[in-house]
Amino acid sequence: MCGISAIASHKLVSHKLLMTLQNLEYRGYDSCGMALFNDNKITLRKNIGTVDEVNSLERFEGMEGTLGIAHTRWATHGGVTKENSHPHFSNNEEFVIVHNGIISNYQQIQSNLKDKGYRFYSETDTEVFSNLLEEEYSKTKDVETAFCDAIEKLEGSFAIAMITIHQPDTIFAVKKDSPLVIGINDGVNYVSSDINAFISETRDTIILDDYDYVLIKNDDYEIKNLKTRQKVSKQIVQVQWDRQTAQMGGFSHYMLKEIFDQPMTVRNALNIPAAQIESIAEKFITRKQSFCVGVGTTYYVAMVGTYLFSEYADLYVPSISADEYPSLIPCSHDDHVLFFSQSGETYDTRMAIRAAKSKGAATSAVVNVVGSSISQEVDDCIFQGSGPEICVVSTKAAVSQIIILWQIALEVGVLRNKLSRKAADSFKDKFNEFSETIERVLNEESGNIRNLAKETSHIANWLFMGKGIYYPIALESALKMKEVTYLHAEGLPAGFLKHGTLAMVDENMYSLFFLPFKDDSDLYKSTLMSIEEVKARNGKVIGFCSEEDHEISKLLDHALYIPRGNPELTPLIQLIIAQLFSYYSALNLGLNIDKPRNLAKSVTVG
Repeated sequence: MCGISAIASHKLVSHKLLMTLQNLEYRGYDSCGMALFNDNKITLRKNIGTVDEVNSLERFEGMEGTLGIAHTRWATHGGVTKENSHPHFSNNEEFVIVHNGIISNYQQIQSNLKDKGYRFYSETDTEVFSNLLEEEYSKTKDVETAFCDAIEKLEGSFAIAMITIHQPDTIFAVKKDSPLVIGINDGVNYVSSDINAFISETRDTIILDDYDYVLIKNDDYEIKNLKTRQKVSKQIVQVQWDRQTAQMGGFSHYMLKEIFDQPMTVRNALNIPAAQIESIAEKFITRKQSFCVGVGTTYYVAMVGTYLFSEYADLYVPSISADEYPSLIPCSHDDHVLFFSQSGETYDTRMAIRAAKSKGAATSAVVNVVGSSISQEVDDCIFQGSGPEICVVSTKAAVSQIIILWQIALEVGVLRNKLSRKAADSFKDKFNEFSETIERVLNEESGNIRNLAKETSHIANWLFMGKGIYYPIALESALKMKEVTYLHAEGLPAGFLKHGTLAMVDENMYSLFFLPFKDDSDLYKSTLMSIEEVKARNGKVIGFCSEEDHEISKLLDHALYIPRGNPELTPLIQLIIAQLFSYYSALNLGLNIDKPRNLAKSVTVG
């Protein structure tokens, strides 16, 4: 949540600083601000609203200076007000900071500072640190010492960037439990909470670890450890994303672009080195019990995994929501936990990892961001290579994770002698054709999906239902609808309907069913029974079904026909169609699709 950016350059930086804010806006967009050093003073401008809205009010590009910090906010401490937005000055306006995370002991620090005469103009924990920094500097008259001494008094999670009139050529930054990376370029260096901030300018990146702090100038940088205050050496990583991948590429929204990215996403997921798949698969064999863990969309990815391991490996792997994992699972050294996170920074998932590791469990993860905190905390990590996902709502990252999970399940099946190597390899061949199937569905069915969304976008209440592996597909599809349309959409197993939810069904309730191909006769027939139960109560029914299944149209008010392909991969095709259905529904409602209200991309606070 929230986005930090800072730039030290030999040229004016306001234009580039604004660009980095725009690139980070998906992390938070209720307010933003910038502070630049120029002519022996710091100029600060900030306000509430999106980056473009605030820029139109505050004229960021009119600010001068070759050193600056910026922030786009998703409110945690304090409401959405100009006073609470970042950056925050110290009382004497000699220090200014931006901050992500939560300082858990800020009230105690604030009380001590008030006793010393400091005033506070916001409700934030961030302003407390700016004044603590001023206080520490008054004792030492050395910026670096004051910065480190102030940081050591903080409890909680934080990524902080600071500039001061006392060292006008240097950005100070520090990281603990909140992401922070450095971008290295010729004559201009960056600090940010996300690689996306500067990917259009440089791919050369340094990933900071917890308790690293950095002093950055336009032509140099120095990284030190907060505890020892000694220099540390860090490898420069070249990120493979490019500017075109991170931009909208002619699409009207990032969500739409990222849905259409999915053929490429699948191909990238299939190119994960076999050794990485095998390394994680072996843990399912060598440990007594394994779990799949995620939260939100990645929890539904984990649920898909439960069905895949049962189908291909004859193995029960429970899926647990990361926020419930620490209090639910009595983990031991005999266990293995596979975690999923798009950002690699998800707070609940990181807490679950720590709970698992504290008990000696083996840990592995699938994440999308190189150098992210989760990737550094687990024993084994697969970087899924989906490219940047800018829309707050996850689409291509989720599909990529399912493809990787599928490959792991197949490998576990081989290792458990439940599946022959030939059968597993044969299935992987079907995956190679799958990206073409996605491409065809997106190109050929978009018009039908858009028309359906136009006809139904006025509907306020939805039930999304499926059976077997289609159940987590229904849950994730309902979540997509909720996230981008703000409509009530409830996902549930189709068999659950008659055990209470059927009471809600009438002519105003729409139900969306995810139907398997007829080949899967038992699952098909039982789903059909649930459709008949809804129709008997005058409920409206939409079905995602096979293009060959024209008989079902007699029961459906609307049908979207899936081209004939591999039946086992049909759930994924239906998930992608549901993503597009949610997108077009939100489009018809005129909503802010890439930045839904109350949400942020990377949930890094508890």
